[in-house]
Amino acid sequence: MNKDNKRKLPLVVIFGRTNAGKSTLFNCLTESNQALTADIEGTTRDSNIAVVSWGYDSFRLIDTGGIIDTGILEDGDSREFVSPIDDEVQRQARDYLGKAALILFLVDVKSGILPQDRVMARFLKTTIKKGQKVILVANKSDGPRDRGQSAEFFSLGLGEPLPVSAATGSGTGDLLDMIVESLGKTGKPADSLPEEGENDCINVAIVGKPNVGKSSLLNAILGEKRVIVSPLAHTTREPQHTELDYKDSLIRLVDTAGMSRQGIKANVRKSKNTGLEKLGIAKSLNSLEKADITLFVMDINDVLTHQDSKIIDEMVKRKNSVIIVANKWDMVEEKDTKKYTEYIYSNLPFIQWAPIQFISAKTGEKVNKILDLVIEIKKQRDLMIDDKELEKFLKRIVKIHKPAKGKGLKHPHIHRMIQTQADPPKFSLSIRANDNLHFSYVRFIENQLRKNYGFLGTPLTIYVSRGKRAHGEREKTDSLSAERHQPEPDEDFEREIGE
Repeated sequence: MNKDNKRKLPLVVIFGRTNAGKSTLFNCLTESNQALTADIEGTTRDSNIAVVSWGYDSFRLIDTGGIIDTGILEDGDSREFVSPIDDEVQRQARDYLGKAALILFLVDVKSGILPQDRVMARFLKTTIKKGQKVILVANKSDGPRDRGQSAEFFSLGLGEPLPVSAATGSGTGDLLDMIVESLGKTGKPADSLPEEGENDCINVAIVGKPNVGKSSLLNAILGEKRVIVSPLAHTTREPQHTELDYKDSLIRLVDTAGMSRQGIKANVRKSKNTGLEKLGIAKSLNSLEKADITLFVMDINDVLTHQDSKIIDEMVKRKNSVIIVANKWDMVEEKDTKKYTEYIYSNLPFIQWAPIQFISAKTGEKVNKILDLVIEIKKQRDLMIDDKELEKFLKRIVKIHKPAKGKGLKHPHIHRMIQTQADPPKFSLSIRANDNLHFSYVRFIENQLRKNYGFLGTPLTIYVSRGKRAHGEREKTDSLSAERHQPEPDEDFEREIGE
């Protein structure tokens, strides 16, 4: 689908009080598991956004955070008993309501009409703009008795309630029909929508420990308060998908939950929300599976730890391209980029191929450089070198440095080198059946590939196969995941993040 058309898709907002099942309905309609769901009030913080296709029509769907304090809807003023984060959540929900073409007002049949429902219904009737429409959705109508009880919601004055069960999917087909009918025909075929990970979109995950400024970075890139920012660890619980056009490229940014063993252990003792944080971290790791490029955000004022190495390790294992984003540069007194670059690479020696960008998400300093790097790295990640060019390359480097032997007396002979894949780049070396190539020579080849062709910020995989067949029995030699280059395994961390 054309990028401009995608931006013009009508906006449908799911609205309602906490625990009415908004995130469950969002997951059901989008056929995904993007939004976290739990029986804990205030699970959803940032609004989830996705494109939904039904028949030949498409629209953007937003799952907003639950309204805890209805006073914020009516007068916009904060309440002392509402936390700063919850206050921000509800303000964000109110902002999206103003932009919606259609509002799905979700109520809970099992709970019946509550005072909050009446306040929200009154708010909608008095504030919706000309052209905006509302569908009253009676959720948790799991059986005939529940569907019968949905009739009481007529008294809210928002029309006939449509009984659905987001948990089972019952009635959601009728809901989608009603949404499409209310919006009118868009003429955008469902099969023209790009799937996540398609080549016309660059998938970028923003990753790092809690409280290093990931959400602030996303807001700075977008130039608006798209996600909620707080000094509290684990403010972001769910991967947040945002798309933007930049220099004729469509970029999908995903802000993920902070990954920290220490944060999880601390919350086990203090918070009932610990399970949500673990789920958020698991979703962050899943986001890495779909990412082309990861922005590893670090606080330049903090020391790098084993935890940082483990996070980087997760990216490298998944063959993500990496940009190291050294945030909070504005707080550094002596801005010596050479000194800090040496410090970062000395602590993370296995990703010296990753560029470092010193920025301040707070002031916006150098933030614009990140998207330029993203586009450049994606081009180099997609680079495919033809066989003839690699044949010439192999002859040159063998003259510079003879292939080093791993075992035996003879120097191995590399009789062929080909690139088997781009995005991410993979190469195959063919040696004689009885030869053995030292792993250091594979690293030498990798360094020469980078010197001659770039591959900025991108891991390279090099396989070594014995015999003349490049894809026969082979010894895998991946210079970026060799044991001597990786941090020591941390079983506790891997167990806690759901590995």
